[in-house]
This record gives sequence, structure tokens and C-alpha cells, in this order.
Amino acid sequence: MKVEGWVFGLGAVFFIPLAAIYWYFSRDPIGTTALALSGGLALIIGFYVLYTAKRVYPRPEDRLDGEIDEADPEYGFFSPHSWWPLFVGLGAFIIALGLIFAVWVIVLGLAALMLAIIGWMFEYYRGEFAR
Repeated sequence: MKVEGWVFGLGAVFFIPLAAIYWYFSRDPIGTTALALSGGLALIIGFYVLYTAKRVYPRPEDRLDGEIDEADPEYGFFSPHSWWPLFVGLGAFIIALGLIFAVWVIVLGLAALMLAIIGWMFEYYRGEFAR
């Protein structure tokens, strides 16, 4: 967990001075606030992860003598051939367009999104990859 903590720590080191530089050159309160809050959030997460890394047993990824076999074998199942995430994203995109243009487009996007989610859920119940 130390690597993750240092990544967030470096994010804080980057964003906080960047907020000061941005404020000096632009005097824009909204952008300065967004950069400062990004730096603060990275600082909080980095501190928490580094603090927790001292209290827990080191993972195999954190040790120099760690082996692949020591890692948790169950990371979940990820379908390598699925097209359904693309259609879920397309349905969400249609909903976002409906927020811009018209309410009836939101209804169309919701229908497309529901069909895509149902297709993704039942992908392994029918067809070539049925189990």
C-alpha cells in the first residue's frame, strides 16, 4: 500500500502549489478552489493509505521477496469478449444528451440502458458462452 500512498502524496505535492500558481496568474476563485480541494483530497487519501500501511501486514506487492502465489487469487471474473459495456456507455450517453436536448431522449436512453444492463447480466446464460 505504500506505492499507492506515495502516488497520492505526489498528487498533493503537485496540486497544492499548482493552485497557488494558478491563483497568482489568473485570480480565478473557482479554478483555484478546485485545484486546492484536489490537492487536499489527495493529501487526505495519501495520509490515510500510508498510515494504514504501517498498521497492516505488508502485501506481497509491497515486499521485495513477494511471490505471485502469495497474492489473493480471487480478483473476480472479467469477461474478455463482452460488448455490453459499450452499449451501457451508449445508453448513459443518450441519457446525457437528453439532459441537453429533450425529455423524450432521456426516456429513450433509459430504455437503451435497461436493455444493455439486462443483456450484460444474462450474457452467460445463452449463446456460445453459456455455462
